Amino acid sequence: MADDKGRIEFTKEMKKTYKILFPNMLDIHFHMLQQMFRTYGFDIDLLTNTDQSVIDEGLKYIHNDTCYPALLTTGQMISALKSGKYDVDHTALIMTQTGGGCRASNYIHLIRKALKAADMPQVPVISVNISGLEKNSGFKITLPMLRKAVAILVYGDLLTLLNNQVKPYEVNRGECAKLVKKWQDFICDKIDHKQGLKASEMKAYLSQMVKDFEAVEQDGIKRVKCGIVGEIYVKYCPLANNNLEQFLYEQGVEYMIPGIMAFFLFKIDNRIEDIKLYGGNPAKDKLCRALYSFIENYETFIMQALEGSKFTKPATYRHLKELAAPVIGSGCKMGEGWLLTAEMLELIESGYGNIVSAQPFGCLPNHIVAKGMIRRIRDDHPDANIVAIDYDASATKVNQENRIKLMIAVGKENLEKEEAAKNA
Repeated sequence: MADDKGRIEFTKEMKKTYKILFPNMLDIHFHMLQQMFRTYGFDIDLLTNTDQSVIDEGLKYIHNDTCYPALLTTGQMISALKSGKYDVDHTALIMTQTGGGCRASNYIHLIRKALKAADMPQVPVISVNISGLEKNSGFKITLPMLRKAVAILVYGDLLTLLNNQVKPYEVNRGECAKLVKKWQDFICDKIDHKQGLKASEMKAYLSQMVKDFEAVEQDGIKRVKCGIVGEIYVKYCPLANNNLEQFLYEQGVEYMIPGIMAFFLFKIDNRIEDIKLYGGNPAKDKLCRALYSFIENYETFIMQALEGSKFTKPATYRHLKELAAPVIGSGCKMGEGWLLTAEMLELIESGYGNIVSAQPFGCLPNHIVAKGMIRRIRDDHPDANIVAIDYDASATKVNQENRIKLMIAVGKENLEKEEAAKNA
């Protein structure tokens, strides 16, 4: 039954009989999150449908000027509901809601509007948020759930980093993919048995991950190093960026994508900054600071696991903030805000100065903090090789890939010059 605002609440009774669908973004992380939700009694499926019907359904119900991620996530959900695979009268959808100024806060309402237009208004849409925007009696984020989710993000970030730094060099193709699958299954099994969450356990498993990837035989060929930044969904999701990672891999490039942990710290830190700049509830400030410290402590597990290894460590969130401070203000926080600029600076500092900035066409926050900051970044780093790529339902893949190839070509020239200078 709909409430006075027309919203269908996901109730405790629904939890017993409903299937929940959620769109994919981070393949490694989300498969483990799916298993975590199942341990809490939710019958939940991660959507992996990526055919043309996803875009077609999205275009039917979402205006092309609204937001490409909104179009894709809505299209993926509607396409799945229309596939005949699910009982529409016993299926719910789930979507994160940040509560910030980005249009992502309105995804929930856009999905509900699309469901009504598609004659499926009975399908509940669950909002996952920590801002108290919406509540559902059948779905609540508890502290134990949050703790497990943070642990999964840590495991996922390290697995992604290791895979990205080894896969381009592996002698035996597919070895890294097998290691990723092995560790995904292992972590899911530990979570099923309420294990793998203690600091001592996490540190041991993370260290073993590093050892496993260090043992992969590599060809030792010098490759162009490329970084990927951008709007969070387009940056991570192959559906949104036309399989950017696979394309870079096929071009013989090693690529680095900043992890998701910094983004979560960024969102919490924003609330602390708001109170610092404009005032606010002291209790909320205290709670946010406690949550920030909690997640930051988990961030150190990744750094400790990589200590002494041959892998490039990611920057800590505090260092990212230090990198951005001379260039952009911390009050610039719509969308990915100053963090996106900081990630470009981190990649340059780490040797990944060839950068693809992936952004939805017309995404104002990203155009300001990414494309708008490129000239400022080049003032301090003249050798930075950055290309901004717009992704949209009407954008052509060939044009996107040709522009990326030009960036890679410049990167290869720079690499050859560096090698020649070393051997001179």
